[in-house]
Amino acid sequence: MYYVGQRIKQDYAKAAELFKKACDGGVGYGCFNLGLLLDNGQGVKQDYFKAVQYYKKACDSGNAKGCYNVGFMYLNGKGIEQNYSIANKYLNKACDSGNANGCYDVGVMYDKGIAVKKDYSNAKVYYKKACDGGNARGCFNLGVLYYNGKGVKQGKQKAKVLFDKACDMQNQRGCYAYRKLNEQGY
Repeated sequence: MYYVGQRIKQDYAKAAELFKKACDGGVGYGCFNLGLLLDNGQGVKQDYFKAVQYYKKACDSGNAKGCYNVGFMYLNGKGIEQNYSIANKYLNKACDSGNANGCYDVGVMYDKGIAVKKDYSNAKVYYKKACDGGNARGCFNLGVLYYNGKGVKQGKQKAKVLFDKACDMQNQRGCYAYRKLNEQGY
């Protein structure tokens, strides 16, 4: 038995065994955690391909982080062939499940025209979801859209508010942009 203040020895191999058992029993969080261990080579041999398979199982069971990680791996070609369309599908699923990082990445895809037609209005929708979910980069990028008037009515005051919010979340680009707008009198 462990008590408060005692250090718990990290045994990743044992954790992998237990997460596999949980995953095999239909527990999505177990699949996700096993995917993480495979992704990072902790307690098991690093295997990105297997990590993707376990992330998919997690996603299929409703785990938003699993959906995000599958999308991220397809987006970056990590362990599997890069495929932006599949990445978009999983990132959207993550976003729909409340994962702010998934919303941010979908916003970037619309902003840059990756696997979808470039559409600043849709980028705005996803950046807003990301920002509202606590993603600082989402707040910053939404601020950039307002600053430039892309997909939204240009509003430097609105941009300043978003840059400030990003800065409050430790986004240095947001802090810099906020300071610049402040110096310009906005």
